[in-house]
Amino acid sequence: MADENSLGAILRAQGVSRRGFLKFCSAMAALMALPPSMVPAIAAALDKALRPSVIWLSFQECTGCTESLTRSHTPTLEALIFDAISLDYHHTLQAASGEAAEAARAEAMKKFYGKYLLVVDGSIPTKDGGVYSTIAGMSNLDMLQEAAKGAAAIMAVGTCAAFGGIPHANPNPTGAVAVSDIIKDKPIINVSGCPPIPVVITGVLAHYLTFGTLPELDDLGRPKVFYGESIHDRCYRRPFYDQGKFAKTFDDEGARNGWCLFELGCKGPTTFNACATTKWNQGTSFPIESGHGCLGCSEPNFWDAGSFYQALSTPITPVGKAAAVAAAAGIVGGAAIAMHNRHVKGAAKSEHQTVTVKDLEK
Repeated sequence: MADENSLGAILRAQGVSRRGFLKFCSAMAALMALPPSMVPAIAAALDKALRPSVIWLSFQECTGCTESLTRSHTPTLEALIFDAISLDYHHTLQAASGEAAEAARAEAMKKFYGKYLLVVDGSIPTKDGGVYSTIAGMSNLDMLQEAAKGAAAIMAVGTCAAFGGIPHANPNPTGAVAVSDIIKDKPIINVSGCPPIPVVITGVLAHYLTFGTLPELDDLGRPKVFYGESIHDRCYRRPFYDQGKFAKTFDDEGARNGWCLFELGCKGPTTFNACATTKWNQGTSFPIESGHGCLGCSEPNFWDAGSFYQALSTPITPVGKAAAVAAAAGIVGGAAIAMHNRHVKGAAKSEHQTVTVKDLEK
């Protein structure tokens, strides 16, 4: 019989039917890019999985990551996931405040030492001893180092926590850095984006619940299942790029016909994320589908990478003949980027490890 504290028992106690539970497992299999044949094994693993303790620290950030996560309808995969974990500390979502909130964090860190999942959003200011952001009189730097000691793993949610983000942009007045710049002795997974896509956050949590480990990562510490391909390669406007059909302004005929936004500064060719497939607002749309180019927000230093409306590989001030050369160079550069991305895509797929039923039973 399953433990009364297992995920399966908790969901049944909340009135989730067996059919609903299997539907939930099917959605998680899809999130993790696993075949439908794995659904029974996932169901068996989750039925026995115990609720992990999660401590969520918000540092130098705008609350956009939490806002993104809570933008959902009911019932949602997000809601089911958060019913399935013990969210023991979260500045924005918890009911307790002041000393009671800090006492809850201390108790969870002590009770689940070595077992809890630490989630961090926001960058960490380090200049002048980290005095530019404090919680309960403790600097973000000290709180991260304290909480990381007992964590089983760390999720850096959002580009600020993953790469420093906007606070890290020049001139970086607070000395903002990423989680991985400070913590070196714990497994860290970066879930970048400004903000990250909700189902990408919950997809990583789903993987952790199912396997008890973090998913396979790319060279920037991001899960390959969501960041293994560029937005450009998954974009529905990609055929227009291949045909050389580009919108020149945001209201010309090309824009109205849904042509590629590359020449309007779209950073899709150099940005790796799942926006073009999972989309936002219950799969309704994503920025390119709404008519605006990708800003590249899930990549390091995106804020300092030049104008959002300058085409990739195009000089800042093209004049006369140089403009024509620059435009041609831009197209060639785009083609080179596309070839590079296809190479990266192929490498990501070739390196992907097949998950078996035995992996779920470990």
